[in-house]
Amino acid sequence: MRRRSILKATLASAGAAALPLLSRPFAARGAERKVLRFIPQADLAVLDPIWTTAYVTRNHGFLVFDTLFGIDGSFKPQPQMLEGYSTENDGKLWRLKLREGLKFHDNTPVLARDCVASIRRWGARDAFGQALLAATDELSAPDDRTIVFRLKRPFPLLPDALGKAASNMPAMMPERLANTDPFKPVTEMVGSGPYRFKADERVPGARVVYERFEGYVPRTSGVADWIAGPKIAYFDRIEWNVIPDPSTAMAALQSGEMDWWEQPTFDLLPLLKRNNRIVLEFPDPTGTPAMIRPNHLWPPFDNPAIRRALLGAIDQREFMIAVAGTDPSYWRADVGFFAPASPMASSAGMGVFAGKRDFDKVKREIAEAGYKGERVVLMLATDFPVLQAMGNVAADVLKRVGFNLDVQAMDWGTLVQRRAKKDSPAAGGWNVFCTAFSGLDQFNPAGHVALRGNGAKAWFGWPTAPKIESLREAWFAARDTAEQKKICEEIQKQAFIDVPYIPIGMYFQPTAHQSSITGLLKGLPLFWNVRRTA
Repeated sequence: MRRRSILKATLASAGAAALPLLSRPFAARGAERKVLRFIPQADLAVLDPIWTTAYVTRNHGFLVFDTLFGIDGSFKPQPQMLEGYSTENDGKLWRLKLREGLKFHDNTPVLARDCVASIRRWGARDAFGQALLAATDELSAPDDRTIVFRLKRPFPLLPDALGKAASNMPAMMPERLANTDPFKPVTEMVGSGPYRFKADERVPGARVVYERFEGYVPRTSGVADWIAGPKIAYFDRIEWNVIPDPSTAMAALQSGEMDWWEQPTFDLLPLLKRNNRIVLEFPDPTGTPAMIRPNHLWPPFDNPAIRRALLGAIDQREFMIAVAGTDPSYWRADVGFFAPASPMASSAGMGVFAGKRDFDKVKREIAEAGYKGERVVLMLATDFPVLQAMGNVAADVLKRVGFNLDVQAMDWGTLVQRRAKKDSPAAGGWNVFCTAFSGLDQFNPAGHVALRGNGAKAWFGWPTAPKIESLREAWFAARDTAEQKKICEEIQKQAFIDVPYIPIGMYFQPTAHQSSITGLLKGLPLFWNVRRTA
């Protein structure tokens, strides 16, 4: 009864009807067939998918915005907003042609100059985009439907960059919004994707609403696969209902009040498996590698010797058991700096995780490296169960090796905003937090933001690692996959020296939905091509 009352309060606070959905007469629920009710991983605290790499924002981004290319299930880019493209001058000139009839949600046409401005803004923040713009001599829009890249050198991965599904998504937005400073979030959501963001119905911490954009023009060819192919919006409305308590979320799914729960917790999977009206899927075959991310700007983790010493205290099994339980089919513990599914993955340097953990030894090494007892602020996301589990293990490890630890609990939305602060921990900054990425984000050096070592321009934590950056440039210039793989082995060896972050294993995150909801695509939560069959 308590769970039921909590759920009613949650939905009421989001502006939902006072009565639960299933208590309404079936005849009155006809319109509900055109509404998809979804429980996201966390609240949508940041709207701009260029400003943050948070996946809840990326998932929102793919509802609202479209991309020039889209990768398919074979990780191959396909034209999406584009009619086609051509290359000349030995790959140093690219012409991209927009499809006819594309519109933004304010009913203005999508023009090439909008896309040029959007690419520049995205490229200022995204690791793959930074590489593309570094290779670009001129980016222009000679007419309303043509985008031209004149490159300094060939960049054959241009479609991969502009069609990536991982964060930061290369969202196309109107020029007036794309001209916003990339280090300041855009708050007005005007895209050209299949759904329109309903700002007037957003209730922070409770609900986000999208409605079908009638002006969207899907591709007329191809097969829907990951973010490639036709994007058909079958629902009139998509409602995200934030339900932080996992037991309440499960009750809502089992009762039919919710259609889809993005990230059920592993401890509840046995109960969900016993319900024949619930389907469990594992949408991301690349898995979810996790990490401890230190802040390289402030003591003690500005000291690479301290970061290296901490590696000796890490048992990836402990972290993954805390996240996903004892069933090893849900996780892996032999994870380095590249996703195990990637051809770039290797065992280089992995010996650091071998053998029994000796906390006393690590404590001595940290002291010898120069730790002076500075307070260490660990940000703990309490409304994100897998991240909370990782954070709790990390807190235990940090205490056991002698750090003066200050665990500061907060919701994920607050953490996402706070991690962007470069202030000292004493002034509201931070020292360390745990997070996780799709394996897609760690497939190779191109889009691996957490592996960048470009200082102030790097992802939150801001490591400076010139050798990693040099090897990354060499990877882009490599002649074949074999050469790329050798370079990635050297990158991983160097990463165990510089320690931009600490890998703590990988898990496979399930998703759960009503059996009447079909058409879910692989890769990430995508809302086109999803329909209700009963």
